[in-house]
Amino acid sequence: MGLKGNFIPQDVRKIHIIAACGTGMGALACMLKDMGFEVTGSDQNIYPPMSDFLAAKGIELFKGFSPSNIIRETQTGAVSKSPLQIKPDLVVIGNAVTRNNPESVAVMENNIPYCSMPQALNHFFAKDKKILLITGTHGKTTTSSILAHLLYKANLDPSFMIGGIVKGFGSNYRIGKGDYIVIEGDEYDTAFFDKGSKFLHYSPYAAIITSIEFDHADIFRDIDQIKDAFKKLVSKIPKDSLLIASGTDSNIKDIIASAVCDVEYYGDNSSYDFSYTNLLMENGYTNFSIRDISKNISKRNNGIINNGAVHNIGITTPLMGRHNAMNILAVYGVAKRIGISDEIILEAFRTFSGIKRRQEIRGVKKGITVMDDFAHHPSAVRETIAGVKPFFKEGRLIAVFEPRTNSSMRDIFQNDYPKSFDGADIVCIRKPSMLSKVVENQRINTEKLVADIAQRGIRAYYFEDTDSIIEFLTKESKVKDLILIMSNGGFDNIHNRVLEML
Repeated sequence: MGLKGNFIPQDVRKIHIIAACGTGMGALACMLKDMGFEVTGSDQNIYPPMSDFLAAKGIELFKGFSPSNIIRETQTGAVSKSPLQIKPDLVVIGNAVTRNNPESVAVMENNIPYCSMPQALNHFFAKDKKILLITGTHGKTTTSSILAHLLYKANLDPSFMIGGIVKGFGSNYRIGKGDYIVIEGDEYDTAFFDKGSKFLHYSPYAAIITSIEFDHADIFRDIDQIKDAFKKLVSKIPKDSLLIASGTDSNIKDIIASAVCDVEYYGDNSSYDFSYTNLLMENGYTNFSIRDISKNISKRNNGIINNGAVHNIGITTPLMGRHNAMNILAVYGVAKRIGISDEIILEAFRTFSGIKRRQEIRGVKKGITVMDDFAHHPSAVRETIAGVKPFFKEGRLIAVFEPRTNSSMRDIFQNDYPKSFDGADIVCIRKPSMLSKVVENQRINTEKLVADIAQRGIRAYYFEDTDSIIEFLTKESKVKDLILIMSNGGFDNIHNRVLEML
C-alpha cells in the first residue's frame, strides 16, 4: 500500500480526489472512473483542458476546497427529516495539499480513510503488474512515453501513467490487461503525511535513472539531499530486478553503490553496456546505431540468446537531439530485458509520434515554425536548443523562455542559465508571472539574465509581460525561423496567439 498514511478499505466504491486537476491526480481520477468507481474531485483552480477531460469522464468537480465537498448531508425521509451524512469510502490527497486544507481537516476529523496518489496507483493498478519505473531529473516523460509505445507495438497491452499526453494514445494514462505498467516516478515528496519521494512507493521489475541534477529547490536543500532520495530508491530495487542508468552522469555513479540488483549503463561511448554511435540528424529524422555489449543474458530475436557478443542495431526516429538518443538507449535496455525483438524495437522507435509539449510543433505560419517545449532546467534548455537547431539550419532559432517552476524562479541557476542559450540566435525572457511565490532575496534576476546572455554575443531581450513578447515576435520573425517557446505552464496561450498574429 505504501509507506505512510491511513489505509485503503476492501469495499471501496466512492472516492474523492483532493487537488484533482493536476496532471497525475487527474489521470488517477480518470483511471479510477474507468475501473467503475464513483469519483468526485476538487481543486482551487478548475480550468481546461483538465476540467474538460474530467467532465467528459463524468467526474463531478468542485471549485475550491470545502468540508462540504467531503461530507454531504441529505434527508433520510419525509417523516424524520433527520440529516444523513454521505462520506466517500476513500480520499486521495495530492502532494500539493497542505495539512490545513479544509478538506484535509475534514478527512482527519471524521476518520475517513485516506491515501496518497502513489499508494492509490499501487493498490488499484500496479499490485499485480511488473512495474517499469522511469526516474531522473530530465527525460522521464519522453522515456516513459517511448517505452509505453514500444510495449503496445509489441502487443503486450501495457498500462501506464505518464506526466504528459502521449500523442499516439491521446492520453497520459492507459489501463491494459498485459503484465507491464509504465510509471513515471518522481523524486518530489508524496504528501503532507509522507515526505518521502513518490518513487519510493514502487517495487520495479526494471527501473531507469536518466539523470540526477539539483531541482525542486522548494523542498530539497542541495544536490546531496536529492542524491540521498535516489540512494533510497536504488537500495530497495529487488535483487532480481534490473536498473538501467546513464553512465555519463557522475551523480548517478555516486548512488549506484547501494544497488543489490543488476545494473546496466548506457551512454555515448563504447565502454557502456549499450551506447549510440554515428549520430546524424537530417531530413526530419535522427539516425544512429546502438552498440550492445551488455553482459546480461537476455532472449531476443525470436529466442536467440545474447550472452555478451557485440550486437548492433540501426535506429531511425523523428525525435530530435542527443538527449533523445539517450532516452531511446534507456528504453532499448528495458526492451532487451523483456525480450522484445529487434524488428519490433526498430518499428516502435521509427513510428513514435511524440508527446504534447515536448518539441511539439504547434503550427507553421508564413514559413515560421512555432514549437512548444517543457524545458525549464538549465540543462534541459541547453539540450533542447542543441537538439532542434540542426533541423532548422536555414533560419534563426528564437528562444522564448518563461521561468515558472519553484526552482527556475529562484537565483540558484542565475549563473547557469546564460550559457544554456548559446545555440540560440535571439532570446526572449519573460519576467516570471508568479515571482511573488519566492522570497524576495532568493528570486532570479531576469534582467541580469538577459544582460549576461547578451554578453555572450546573443541578441537578448527582457519582457514584462506576454503581450509584449507576442508583439516583438510578430515583427521580428521571418521565413524559416523557429520560435522555440519553453515553459512548464500555459504561458498565456502564447503559442496560438503568435500563430494568429503572424
